[in-house]
Amino acid sequence: MKEKLSIVKIGGNVIEDEKALAIFLTAFSKLEGLKILVHGGGKLATQLATKLGVESKMIDGRRITDAETVDIITMVYGGLANKKIVAQLQAKKINAIGLSGADGNSIQAHKRPVKEIDYGFVGDIDGVNSELLSNLLSINLTPIFCAISHDGDGQLLNTNADTIASEIAIGMASLYKTTLYYCFEKKGVLLDITDDNSVVKNINTTKYNELLSEGVIADGMLPKLHNSFHALNNTVEKVCLGDVTMLDKNTEFFTTLTL
Repeated sequence: MKEKLSIVKIGGNVIEDEKALAIFLTAFSKLEGLKILVHGGGKLATQLATKLGVESKMIDGRRITDAETVDIITMVYGGLANKKIVAQLQAKKINAIGLSGADGNSIQAHKRPVKEIDYGFVGDIDGVNSELLSNLLSINLTPIFCAISHDGDGQLLNTNADTIASEIAIGMASLYKTTLYYCFEKKGVLLDITDDNSVVKNINTTKYNELLSEGVIADGMLPKLHNSFHALNNTVEKVCLGDVTMLDKNTEFFTTLTL
């Protein structure tokens, strides 16, 4: 019987709120079984870019990454955000190890080809080093991934954290009973963005297409749902979306996705 593995992606709004981050990390530390955390830090990167006089450009919730921006996201994602999370987890007796995709060749990608939009130094993932991650988990290390991959030729690439979480889940699904959690500030997918309690508890492929056509799913939620169904279509057992309370078995207020 496969061992349980939870892949948890934490949203940027949680990272920049110290109180919310502390609550999340407490819940994450209590999560039973093996676990991997994936984080972004987009808002922190935007704040630093503004201080440095570098314009941040976004299209459909995705960052345009020029050479200056690669440096900024490396400082923020791979440095400040990652190491704060690792240090706080150590305080909770979780032996965490901070990683980018370049570390241990854990996530290799290629620069996204230019089509209608030039996203710059943005990576589309080619593969996840599941053997490395399994080895880390086997010696009781908890990997903490920032949203950076690499191309194998020395170039770091900004990579959507939702996508990294999905691809890690897919890569590990053959080895573990894998559940993917997208944890952010909302209780789940909302029918009405102004009503925090309008959670859609269950979404299958048909319901997903309905919500897309009605415009309920938009902006930053688009890549989350796209990556969720990509994971489900590639042997990941379950995908859940919601706030920190969904990591507690006693709550039902989150969204569960199925095919």
